[in-house]
Amino acid sequence: MAKFQLIVSDPKSKTSKAASLEGTKAQALVGKSIGEEIDGKLLGLGNVKLRITGGTDKDGVPMRFDIQGAARKRALLSAGVGYRPSDEGERQRKLIRGRVISEETLQINSVIVSAEANVEAVKS
Repeated sequence: MAKFQLIVSDPKSKTSKAASLEGTKAQALVGKSIGEEIDGKLLGLGNVKLRITGGTDKDGVPMRFDIQGAARKRALLSAGVGYRPSDEGERQRKLIRGRVISEETLQINSVIVSAEANVEAVKS
């Protein structure tokens, strides 16, 4: 059974809260991908609309939006999530995870997109 740490960021108040999801609430996120919007009622967070922005797996490998699927892959990166080059034009092959949430995902980052919601609705 899936178990996630959901990090919810509120861009208006510039704060974030963490919530643990287990059981059916966590299963509602399996198969979703980065960029999708989900309803907070499915997760027990109240009247909140969330957009998934990223995450990491159980070993700390980051998810990347331009990699299809949920598997780990070694991709040639020049910038962005998972790699910061030290010199201009530098590229390196790094281990990253695809954009789809799976059972091996541990942390999910999200941001509130609905106007009437706030981060106080998240139960720790």
